[in-house]
Amino acid sequence: MTDETQMVAALDARARRREERRDFFRAFGAVAAVGTGLALTSCGGNSNNSPTPTPSGSATATPTPTPSATGSSGFTDNDVLNFALNLEYLEAQFYAFAANGTGLASTLLTGSGTAGTVTGGRKANLNDPIVANYAREIAQDELAHVEFLRNALGSSAIAMPTLDISATPTSAFSNAARAAGLIGQGATFDPYENDDNFLLAAYLFEDVGVTAYRGAIGGLANALIRQVASGILAAEAYHAAMIRSAVFMRGLTTPTLIDASEAISKARDDLDGQSDLDQGVRPIGDRSNIMPFDATTGLPYGRTTGQVLNIAYLNRNAVTTGGFFPAGVNGAIKSSAAN
Repeated sequence: MTDETQMVAALDARARRREERRDFFRAFGAVAAVGTGLALTSCGGNSNNSPTPTPSGSATATPTPTPSATGSSGFTDNDVLNFALNLEYLEAQFYAFAANGTGLASTLLTGSGTAGTVTGGRKANLNDPIVANYAREIAQDELAHVEFLRNALGSSAIAMPTLDISATPTSAFSNAARAAGLIGQGATFDPYENDDNFLLAAYLFEDVGVTAYRGAIGGLANALIRQVASGILAAEAYHAAMIRSAVFMRGLTTPTLIDASEAISKARDDLDGQSDLDQGVRPIGDRSNIMPFDATTGLPYGRTTGQVLNIAYLNRNAVTTGGFFPAGVNGAIKSSAAN
C-alpha cells in the first residue's frame, strides 16, 4: 500500500475504536441526566460543591453531584453549559454539513429560547482523504458533544439559535476572512470550496472552542460538571491539534496557508481585546507551533464568555447579535465584551 493508503486505513481503524468510547460517552450523559441529577436548576445558595456519598446499603457509596450552584462568574453551571451548547451547535452543524452534506436531526435542536435555523451549509469538496477523514471524525465528535450537553441539561437545554455558516459576500465566514485580510471587499470566502478553505474555517472555530472551555472551567461550581467540561476541553484540544497540524503540513508546500493562519489569529486577537491570546501555526525558530500554549505557564489560553462572543459575533464591542449568530445566542450569557 502507499503511505497515503496506509494512513487512511489507520484512521478508519482508529475511528472504529473511537465509536466504542463515544457510545460510552453518550451513555454516561444519559445516566448523568437521569440517574445522578446533573440536569438541575439553579440553587444559588448551596455552596457545597463536592460530591457527597449516598448510603447504598453496601460498602461502596455512590457520589451524588450537588445542584448547580452559582459559580465565580456569577452565572449558574447550567448557564455555562448552555453557553457551551450554543458553540457546540455551531461547530456540529458546520462539520455535519461539510463532512456529510446534511445537518443535525431536528430532534437535537429543540429547547428553551428562540429556536433558529441554519443559513447555508453544504458538503465540502474534500479531495485529500486525510482531510476528509478529519472532517468526518470531528463531525461525529461534535454531534456527541451536542447530545451529551442536551442530556446533561435535560429540560434546561436551550434550542439551537439561528446560525450563519453560508458562503456569500456578506456571510460570517466572508466577513471573518475579510477582517483577516484574506479576501477583498465584495469577495466571498467559501469554506466548502476545497480542502484548504475548509481547514481555515475549522481553524477559525477550533482554537476558540479550546479557549472557551479553558476560560469557563474555573467558573463552574460543581465538581462533576467541571470534570465533564474538562473532558470536552480535551476533545476540543485534540480537534484543534488535528486542524493546526493539517494547516501546518499543507502549508509547507503552500506557504500562504501558514500566512492565513497568522492573519486569522491576529484578527481574533484584535476582536477579543488587548491580551495576546492567540497564535498561528508559523514555526517558532526550529520548532513547530501546533499547540499555542502560554509560555509562562505551559497551559492553553483561556477566554471569557464575552471574549468568545466578540469572535463569534465578529465585533469588538459589547453586542448581543452578529457574525455566526445573527440573532444572538440562547441562554443567560448573551453579550460580548466591550473592547
